[in-house]
Amino acid sequence: MSAVAEARRRLGDVLLSRVAGPEAHTARRRIHGEPGPRWFGPEDPIQRVHGDASMYVGGLRALLLQSLHPLAMAAVAQHSDYRSDPWGRLARTSTFIAETTYARTEDAERAIAVVRAVHRYVSGTTTDGRPYRADDPHLLTWVHVAEIDSFLTAHQIFGRRPLDEADIDAYVAQTAGVARRLGGERVPTTHAELRETLERYRPELEQTPEALEAAEFLLHRPPITGAARFGYALIGRAAVATLPPWAREPLRLDGRRSVTGGRLAGHVATRSLRWALGGIDPVDTPTPDSPH
Repeated sequence: MSAVAEARRRLGDVLLSRVAGPEAHTARRRIHGEPGPRWFGPEDPIQRVHGDASMYVGGLRALLLQSLHPLAMAAVAQHSDYRSDPWGRLARTSTFIAETTYARTEDAERAIAVVRAVHRYVSGTTTDGRPYRADDPHLLTWVHVAEIDSFLTAHQIFGRRPLDEADIDAYVAQTAGVARRLGGERVPTTHAELRETLERYRPELEQTPEALEAAEFLLHRPPITGAARFGYALIGRAAVATLPPWAREPLRLDGRRSVTGGRLAGHVATRSLRWALGGIDPVDTPTPDSPH
């Protein structure tokens, strides 16, 4: 192996361990390598989107967008360890997405059951006295649509192979199945319904101290040092640039970064990530017995 190839492999391993945790390679072999029936196959749009480097931008965008719902943000602020253990939270989230996208049906169903069990114990009130529950179908649907809109937006701008209109609808429908299993209601199944659902939630969105704190932490005080800080800053610029103005303004992000510059940063970041992650040793993936 050449020095460049070895450096690429090492960089890819570092990125993978950051996103998926210290046992990333073990989890990767289990998720991708174990034979058995799966919900989705390699030709399904959900695997195409969730396997692309654009997910780094989409994931950060989703967190910013989700923070605008005061009930969802209160649950995160009061019950999440995103400040003290951001990498652990990221690893758990990315592993859940990987399991429900690529793993055997039994592993995907187990991941759903674990999250639902955790949600049953998460409840409280906002600082102004509004009650919330993490298993509230309405809040679960908000978290879902914010994620899917973000993953899809980032993929269409920065993805290696953007989806056509038919595949966009298929992607929304495939992710809807996961959201319904988590307890979501009125989950959109087409791109048009996704846009309509986002519009339906907009009157509920607002600026809160918790949302501003989350945006400040995610964009300006991430637990990253050295050269990696520059790469993360590119991802942050791209995430902000792809948010609609109505989402940037309450987070006090409007005007801080140009949309054109942010999109350029996103292309540089995702191409660099794609190169680095391409050096990771491949996993032998079985053919799904019955993808659906």
